[in-house]
Amino acid sequence: MILEMKVPSPGESIKEVEIATWLVKDGDYVEKDQAIAEVDSDKATLELPAEASGIITLKAEEGDAVAVGAVVCLIDTAASPPTPKGGADAQPETAKIEDKKTEAAPVVAQTPPSGAGGQTYASGTPSPAARKILDEKNIAPATVTGTGKDGRITKDDAVNAVPSMGTPTGGSRGQERTKLSMLRRKVAERLVAAKNETAMLTTFNEVNMTPINIIRNQYKDEFKAKHGGVGLGYMSFFTKAVTRALKLYPDVNSMMDGDYKIAYDFCDISIAVSGPKGLMVPVVRNAENLTFRGVEADIKRLAIRARDGQITVDDMTGGTFTITNGGVFGSMLSTPIINPPQSGILGMHNIIERPIAVNGKVEIHPMMYVALSYDHRIIDGRESVGFLVAVKEALENPMELLLDNNPKKAFEL
Repeated sequence: MILEMKVPSPGESIKEVEIATWLVKDGDYVEKDQAIAEVDSDKATLELPAEASGIITLKAEEGDAVAVGAVVCLIDTAASPPTPKGGADAQPETAKIEDKKTEAAPVVAQTPPSGAGGQTYASGTPSPAARKILDEKNIAPATVTGTGKDGRITKDDAVNAVPSMGTPTGGSRGQERTKLSMLRRKVAERLVAAKNETAMLTTFNEVNMTPINIIRNQYKDEFKAKHGGVGLGYMSFFTKAVTRALKLYPDVNSMMDGDYKIAYDFCDISIAVSGPKGLMVPVVRNAENLTFRGVEADIKRLAIRARDGQITVDDMTGGTFTITNGGVFGSMLSTPIINPPQSGILGMHNIIERPIAVNGKVEIHPMMYVALSYDHRIIDGRESVGFLVAVKEALENPMELLLDNNPKKAFEL
């Protein structure tokens, strides 16, 4: 029986996928549920499992765009699995050796003797004087045509040789052209659309990270031991500060739909993470109701799924606001691009010790620049600046505004 394998639907809005990699070859025997291909959609990379055991015939090439529901391969379920080595039908090793002996010997091309015309050992070889001149000019001998006997490079050839202006010699000049994955192309399309279709503006502020560092240093070991290896990182503080600020400034937690504004009474926070297939933005659902442990555990779970290529469309669907942390890569300051159709994104950056004025005195503190990019069509300056100030206030006074003056309870210790 020949089974037609069709592309399953990865999600409701996805009409087409791209064959990223075939994990098997045409004519291979595959087992049921064995991963036979990786397919890219515009939201995620998914594995395609075999629906039955048998001999596979591929019907699409790597890089092909295939409609959902189209046949990508055939599986002959009547085929028997291959006989293992050493079985009854295995050919004796001695027979294989005998077969090799009967193979025709390769034909070896005869090298014409020196002086018989064409290239010789002297072709392209500079004389000692010519080599010295070429070295001084930083010219590779291979780029010079010799006019001497048998193609030898003479002193006159070296004197007359002109180096290519501005072109390095002796180094690699190769290039490679590869097609972007469907996910990467979709990300590019959405980023360009966000720049072109929104009135994007960015406002900046800075945060003194000393209060958070004090709390983390005091409780992070106990937190990790209590919660099975889940660490107390910066992301839980930022996520809780953002959900608090979104409650104070709900316009930032809304988005446009034509002539209408859609406002949300929940906070689904998209967290930008870097995976092997590029940037992905999975969603932490109802982050406003999660504890510090809940936020950290969910972010860790999603980051591992992204790293292992197991992220799904459902993991990345929705989201009312985004947080991205360029600081992990060393970014000091940036203007993050809105993740459409959302209206706002908070950019975190690296932490640098800088001198600041505290109560009239200069002190050194770990400081972070933060940036809020927002859609000015729906969010005014008062809301955007107020939102970012609220985030700053919560991060610089976490004990009162985020932990309710009870870190043991907040951290469930």
